[in-house]
Amino acid sequence: MTLEANGIDVLGGMSAETFLREYWHKKPLLIRGALTEVGEPVDFSVLSELARREDAESRLIEWKGGHWHLECGPFRAGRFKRLGETDWTLLVQGVNQLLPHVDEILWRFNFIPYARLDDLMVSYAPPGGTVGPHFDSYDVFLLQVGGRKRWQVSAQDDERFVEGEPIRVLQDFRCEEEWVLEHGDMLYLPPRYAHYGVALEPGMTYSIGFRAPTTQQLATEFLVYLQDRVCLDGRYADPGLLQQRTPARIPDAMVDQVAELLSQVRWDRSTVADFLGHYLTEPKPHVFYEGPDEELDEDAFAEAVAAHGVVLDAKTQLLYGGGVLYCNGERLEGADPSVVEWQQLANQRRLAPVQAGHDMLEVLYQGYLDGYWRPGAD
Repeated sequence: MTLEANGIDVLGGMSAETFLREYWHKKPLLIRGALTEVGEPVDFSVLSELARREDAESRLIEWKGGHWHLECGPFRAGRFKRLGETDWTLLVQGVNQLLPHVDEILWRFNFIPYARLDDLMVSYAPPGGTVGPHFDSYDVFLLQVGGRKRWQVSAQDDERFVEGEPIRVLQDFRCEEEWVLEHGDMLYLPPRYAHYGVALEPGMTYSIGFRAPTTQQLATEFLVYLQDRVCLDGRYADPGLLQQRTPARIPDAMVDQVAELLSQVRWDRSTVADFLGHYLTEPKPHVFYEGPDEELDEDAFAEAVAAHGVVLDAKTQLLYGGGVLYCNGERLEGADPSVVEWQQLANQRRLAPVQAGHDMLEVLYQGYLDGYWRPGAD
């Protein structure tokens, strides 16, 4: 059984093949009753607690006095007591890294490469709560959890934003389609598709977003990657230098020589693949890993793996390609991605109970100490 050949639950039974061919990057898709069982809903009481944490990215957006107001967390508890009954939205990024049952929802979208999957953001809004008409530069699934929300969408080309506001709100939004989403309904939107959501009742939106870095971002990060890995021979020299009549002028010969020196900077496909492995698994700046409070020794850890397997930490990204495994921004030295167990751990984010070989167990144990994964539960 493969994802391509069978219906996906979060797609309302549509096959991944059909979705990717007909909708992905092309047009919106409304899925009624896509996911109604979400565990404990991340309502305002839960979300406001998360918004107080240092390891969470949070925002509060209000519409008042004819203008938008933006505040970034972490927030004090007293801040929420001053909120009105309407016209505001609280948003927290990366809730999947903070709540295990939300993390389980994110990985249901495994018909898309993990290299593209970003995070699950949760927003709460009372009636009238909105972040205004806007568009995202990436694909997004918008899952309604509790309450009702009206969504209007448009394929418009006019992308002018209102000037002088702290958030990017479209200046002239023109609705082309409209739906009211209830609990469990989900809306997919391709990149740069204008949308405008307004809460009709108190409720949450779980936003599953995908990474879509700009060419400039990729180029910048690639140059950062290269600077730690390029080692060039030679040194600038000009033994045939002549007296200068215009000493402030940069000599043509200097430009030619430096151009020749820099021509040594080269890369190939394998360099790009290695860069992507590091870049795509690099944790965000606020993410940190904590080892176990009470460490198992190697023998006890091996017994735990044999009995219960291994589960990745919610903050861990494990990808492989080109004969290399990458974990949280680094090569996973000593790990062989051709080994089925490593592939299982990366693809399923858990490893079934296994008698791991010495080499694999050694790498697993170090990752366990670093807080990248832990033995599975009973």
